[in-house]
Amino acid sequence: MPAISVDNPLELPKVTSPSPGDQPRRVKSITTAPRGLEGEGFPVRRAFAGISDADLDPFVHMDQMGEIDYGQGEPKGTPWHPHRGFETVTYMMEGTFLHQDSIGGGGIIANGATQWMTAGAGILHIERPPDELIDSGGLFHGVQLWVNLPAKLKMANPRYQDIGANDVSLLTNENGDAIVRVIAGSLGEHTGPGSTYTPITILHVTLMPGGTITLPWNKEYNALTYVLAGEGTVGTDRHEIAMGQMAVHIDGNYLVMSANETQDSRTNALEVLVLGGQPIREPVAKYGPFVMNTRAELQQAFDDYQAGRLGQIPAVHI
Repeated sequence: MPAISVDNPLELPKVTSPSPGDQPRRVKSITTAPRGLEGEGFPVRRAFAGISDADLDPFVHMDQMGEIDYGQGEPKGTPWHPHRGFETVTYMMEGTFLHQDSIGGGGIIANGATQWMTAGAGILHIERPPDELIDSGGLFHGVQLWVNLPAKLKMANPRYQDIGANDVSLLTNENGDAIVRVIAGSLGEHTGPGSTYTPITILHVTLMPGGTITLPWNKEYNALTYVLAGEGTVGTDRHEIAMGQMAVHIDGNYLVMSANETQDSRTNALEVLVLGGQPIREPVAKYGPFVMNTRAELQQAFDDYQAGRLGQIPAVHI
């Protein structure tokens, strides 16, 4: 599954181990993501379903896109659509997606790359598979995460970041049976390339069968672990967790996760997306492609979109 890996993890910097007096985070809940369809009909798992907004803050939405092996002519994407009031993070583990937006950002998201779009005051964008993938079919697996913006930044100028697959920071644990990819924010003294308005950390952890890893965690952040593939446990109480499930962790200043000794032949590892951030603790009004603070602001976003004030589709576009 992971596009970015190394032959000898023991050559990587090590994740900081807990110190005496540190406390592990407890597991508050484990939920299972229901399946759905997005855009023109590509399959997703709604990772945040059944979790309270308070436990998710500052995140508001996350889809696991695929994993699916498309046949010829089957790959699908989204049409042009607007956003306002938050940031979208698209992380592609396998396959290829094309992104283009109304401020000139865009490009290919493929095999470990991440594209970070700050919608802010408003933007139009499109995401779809390239023509070659539509013609041939192939594997498609990614994640899209929505990160809220505080009220004072909801009308910030839109911006676009292209985070190459090889730009992420790579770490391991003491035994060298884990690879941690720091996509954004920091893990201990190690920092990822993603530039964020809202203080957050995003990691992709690969843990080999039988392995255990502890991750230092900012006490001020919330903490979420979502299993992309494989089976294992989370917390010191070893709560079982498997593909398509998310754990909410509370209290403490480090996370614990372990991979089962036996994994399925397809993945051969526990793959986990780890998320956390500084809660914004503001009212959230969300509907469709907009995330604001009040219903009046939502209505204004719809009015501005219909009036063409959130941008225009480029004359030359995908």
